[in-house]
Amino acid sequence: MSSDAGAGRSLSRRIHELAKGAFGYSDLRPGQERAIQAVVEGRDALVVMPTGSGKSAIYQVAGMLIEGKTVVVSPLLALQRDQVEALAEHGADGGQAEALNSTLTRDEREELLERVASGELEFLFLAPEQFSSADTLERLRAAPPSLFVIDEAHCVTEWGHDFRPEYLQLGAAIEALGNPRVLALTATAASPVRDEIVQRLGMRDPEVIVHGFDRPNLELKVERVAGEEEKFERLLEMLPVLGRPGIVYVATRQHADELAERLRQEGVEAAAYHAGHDKRERQRVQSAFMDDELEAIVATTAFGMGVDKAHVAFVIHYDITGSLDAYYQQIGRAGRDGEAADAILLYRPDDLRLQRFLNSGTAIDADTHERIATLIDSAGGPVDAGELREATGLSVTRLQTVLNHLEEVGAVTVGGDGMVCRVPGGPSPAEAAEAAQKLQERHKSFEKSRVEMMRGYAEVEGCRREYLLSYFGESYDPPCGHCDRCVAGAGIERAATGPFPVGGRVVHESFGDGQVVRYEEGKVVVLFDGIGYQALALDIVSEHGILQVTDGAS
Repeated sequence: MSSDAGAGRSLSRRIHELAKGAFGYSDLRPGQERAIQAVVEGRDALVVMPTGSGKSAIYQVAGMLIEGKTVVVSPLLALQRDQVEALAEHGADGGQAEALNSTLTRDEREELLERVASGELEFLFLAPEQFSSADTLERLRAAPPSLFVIDEAHCVTEWGHDFRPEYLQLGAAIEALGNPRVLALTATAASPVRDEIVQRLGMRDPEVIVHGFDRPNLELKVERVAGEEEKFERLLEMLPVLGRPGIVYVATRQHADELAERLRQEGVEAAAYHAGHDKRERQRVQSAFMDDELEAIVATTAFGMGVDKAHVAFVIHYDITGSLDAYYQQIGRAGRDGEAADAILLYRPDDLRLQRFLNSGTAIDADTHERIATLIDSAGGPVDAGELREATGLSVTRLQTVLNHLEEVGAVTVGGDGMVCRVPGGPSPAEAAEAAQKLQERHKSFEKSRVEMMRGYAEVEGCRREYLLSYFGESYDPPCGHCDRCVAGAGIERAATGPFPVGGRVVHESFGDGQVVRYEEGKVVVLFDGIGYQALALDIVSEHGILQVTDGAS
């Protein structure tokens, strides 16, 4: 046996012993040990595993095995609190954990930062917004972490379904902290999102682990309806037979309030949840849901992240989502106890119009890009982002988006301390503004293509599970026996194949480079780097030779 093999087995034993002895995990799930081992051996790692698959165990065990503290970036206070309590409950030696967030008083914050400096803490949880404080970053830099963990890592990329501009500063923060090893975790990330996470965080040759997307206990169903009234009637018919509790997702806050009220009028125990409600109301509704007091919670995407409930009998999408990324994450909240659960989409093709509108977002105009670029260019040195906000009157989110675009086109750099610098030799303000507009057009095209992939799921004639898993890069041989198409006998045929390898790189004479995602009847679906997903007629691309395999094919 080689020394490398012996070292690998020794590390594996240490991992399992710690997981069981300190945290009570009787066994590690597939993917967990591989991720832990990669991080402990000094590599960066990106882990894409479904909700409820134990991603927190990865940084818990790895953090304890690595000398030095672990910083965990977590977007919600509730998530931070739950993780701190979980670590305290296990009482692992040296596993002291605290959260640095806005709930602390000035004295409590100072005391905690002193404990960080002394090396007393093993785990420090904080939200990405904390890195906008130069003082916080400086204090962490004085006692840098050995492991930097980003939970909900898909939030770092505009190609993700839950983009948050405050995540953009994490790459600079990692660099400012001396480039500790990085562990990025997310429940859903298709190929372009994974690539963007790696790039945004400055990850170095990371171990990328994509595992376990198949949830066989979820019954995948789509019901096509002609209009809103038929949709509501089907919802009323379903709820009494699906068990309780469950989640009904809608696209807007107004729709959540209206639908919850209509359900209550029909005698259904339902409540609305969205970010427009005050904190007390959201806590009341969430507590009622967690205690099984509701038949259904009618929610926007604001409900779900950080909700750790094993038994959710169903997830119904009353309104279609704008991407399969968002859809998969949301249906993943059903059946986390392993019991059978329903994931149902009430599909009206006209609903796609709303998602196309929502996904287009609010564009930044060229004048704004050029104005910010000119202010930075004329400063003659680093500019504080706070001063830019005061000078322009832009909101924090909008300014961060502008700076992100300018950084993307090579006009500026944004440091972890919030200082913005012009790139020497970079484009002029006018050139930067023009390039930023093209970047936004590319993003709009990409979002439009993701809506089309969602439409494809709703209208697919074959196995829905195969369609869903292929989107995330996992192969699957139907029939699954647990989707409406397979139950009806329509999903029995194996997925179509063709002349271009699935997962391989290709180039199109007009669309540029891309990656083959899947085949449909007479079509090949390609994810193009510049414009997103496109379904191309196989006979045309073959006859005219306009799609070619490149050297990067896998």
